[in-house]
Amino acid sequence: MTKNRLEAFSDGVLAIIITIMVLEMKAPHGGSLAALLALWPVFFSYVLSFIYVGIYWNNHHHMLHAVQHVSGKVLWANLHLLFWLSLFPFATAWMGENHFEAVPTAAYGVVLFMAAVAYFILQRMLVVLEGRDGPLARAVGPDRKGRLSMLLYGAGVGLAFVHPWVAQCCYVGVALLWLVPDRRIEAVLQDEEGESDDA
Repeated sequence: MTKNRLEAFSDGVLAIIITIMVLEMKAPHGGSLAALLALWPVFFSYVLSFIYVGIYWNNHHHMLHAVQHVSGKVLWANLHLLFWLSLFPFATAWMGENHFEAVPTAAYGVVLFMAAVAYFILQRMLVVLEGRDGPLARAVGPDRKGRLSMLLYGAGVGLAFVHPWVAQCCYVGVALLWLVPDRRIEAVLQDEEGESDDA
C-alpha cells in the first residue's frame, strides 16, 4: 500500500501536538517582568519539547521519503510512535510546572525513551519491508546515533532521582545530537538519483 495517508495523518498529529503544547502555556498572573521570568521552567520545557517534535517530524519525513510502500504492521508501528509523541504535551507541562522535580523529570525521560524505542521499531519494520539492500537500510546502518540516544534517555531517567539538572543535560544533549541535520538518508538518495541519471 502507498504511504501518502500515513504521512498526512502523522503530519496532522504532530501539528496538533505542537498546538496543544503551546496552549498549555498560560500567561503570567501579573504584568511585571518578574511574573514573566517566574515561568521560565514552563517555557524551557516547551522549547525543548518543540525541538524534539521538530526532530521527529524531520526524521520521519526523511525516513518515509526513502521507502516506496508501507504495510499493516508499519501502520501500527507508526501509531505506536504517535502514541508516545502524543504524551509530550502532558509530560512537558508536568515537568515545567513543577520546576523539574525528580518524578516529573524522570517521567519526561520515560516518554522520550519510549518514543525513541517506537521510532526504532518503525525504522526496523520499514527496513525489513524494503529489504536489507534498500536505501533506508543503507542509510541508517546499525543506527548508533539512535542507540546512543536511548542510552542517554535511560541515564537521564535514573539521574532524575539523584540530580534532576544532570538529567536535563542528558535530554538537551540528545536534542543537540539530532539538531545537527542528519544527512545519511539524503546522501543515499542523492547517490541513487545520480546513478539513475548516469544510466
